[in-house]
Amino acid sequence: MTTVNIGTDRQLFTDDFWIDDADGARRRLHKPIARETAIAMDRPWERGGVSYLVTFPEDGIYRGWYRCDPIGFRRSDHDSFTAYAESDDGIHWRKPELGVLDFQGSKANNLVWTGPGINLAPFRDDNPDAPPDQRYKALIREQRVLYALASPDGIRWRKLSEEPVMTDWPFDSLNIPFWDAWRGEYVAYTRGVAGKGPFLGGLRWIRRATSRDFLDWSPLVDIDTGDVPMEQFYTNSCVQYDRAPGMYLMFPSRFVQERTPNPDWPGGVGVDDAVFMSSRDGLHFDRSFMEAFIRPGPDPDNWHERSIYVERGILHTSPGEMSLYGMERKDTPTMRIRRYALRTDGFVSAHAGHAGGQFTTRPLTFDGGELELNYSTSAVGHVRVEVQDAGGRPQLDLTLDDSAEIFGDHIEGAARWNSSASLSALAGKPIRLRFALKDADLYAFRFR
Repeated sequence: MTTVNIGTDRQLFTDDFWIDDADGARRRLHKPIARETAIAMDRPWERGGVSYLVTFPEDGIYRGWYRCDPIGFRRSDHDSFTAYAESDDGIHWRKPELGVLDFQGSKANNLVWTGPGINLAPFRDDNPDAPPDQRYKALIREQRVLYALASPDGIRWRKLSEEPVMTDWPFDSLNIPFWDAWRGEYVAYTRGVAGKGPFLGGLRWIRRATSRDFLDWSPLVDIDTGDVPMEQFYTNSCVQYDRAPGMYLMFPSRFVQERTPNPDWPGGVGVDDAVFMSSRDGLHFDRSFMEAFIRPGPDPDNWHERSIYVERGILHTSPGEMSLYGMERKDTPTMRIRRYALRTDGFVSAHAGHAGGQFTTRPLTFDGGELELNYSTSAVGHVRVEVQDAGGRPQLDLTLDDSAEIFGDHIEGAARWNSSASLSALAGKPIRLRFALKDADLYAFRFR
């Protein structure tokens, strides 16, 4: 088995990559907790709905762009705008009067784009070669094609070219671009069609394209989810998880066309929820967890077609908590964007119950001298760690018997042994880690 050099990078358990051998331990998916409304439709230009939020931190605040529909229900895809919001904490959002675009004779609004085109998906371009007047970029859909936009500030936008940059329809959802510093190129995830199904002869799916200049794009290719049943995905919300370099996460909206809980719903057939996927190369996505990441829940206004989406962006809103956002109650008078809370790094854990369990990692090399753990135990639970060589032989003074029983709940805890043995002496050498868990969850590990 190939030895993986992780340096000081944090490692997650979103797939089974790190679990080489397990006994009584398993991975489990954790669900976010619904919190307060983040964006309500409380402006005249929002009375048809709010959705497709894109967020990221910048200069000490959180910035967000979202679709709003000025007309009433049902709304038209051809009359949607893009608005802007800010937050100091990711919880309370304000809609500043930007004075940029006119709405019904006034520029006292937070609008940044009123057309042509809809579903503006912006990002800050951290490409070191990007000129200052293109520090922000976006893709936008106009009819059946995508255009490239640029902005110096994320507020004032212009087309980069009068020619579309992608024409291989369909694109009818939020198409997500970003600068992928890990790959050194631009990446876009769009709607598509794959396999066999009821939509254009196939299933609603997700595609990826890449570009060096944001204008000339490679052909779109379908993402791969391995040997699992294919389901219909409407949105993708792909992000690079900043705390674990090399890890791509997706939260697609799963559309179940054959189920219609409310046959009187005027919008169409079907119902949806949101699922969780991860990837280490951005093209092949792990679907270990076929269950929902977010369910429609007890709210009847979420039990219809395309009623809930996870929006694009993960914000670290406290040392121990991440915030995600999701649209809900689509096409109702109370449509909104809600905040969801999840433990930092807490998408998936390696877990064992009261009876205990163990697992051993594949061989790795590391930098540093301390093993950091993100873990949670019960009052009677614990985590213990053994360091082995690549062949599985325990290292002197770093065995399970030497390991302290670590218990509690810490995002950046530390492994300890009942000796003065140093991990620094093993830096750069192939090792394995053997974890023993009792009524505990281990979310991530790294060396520091």
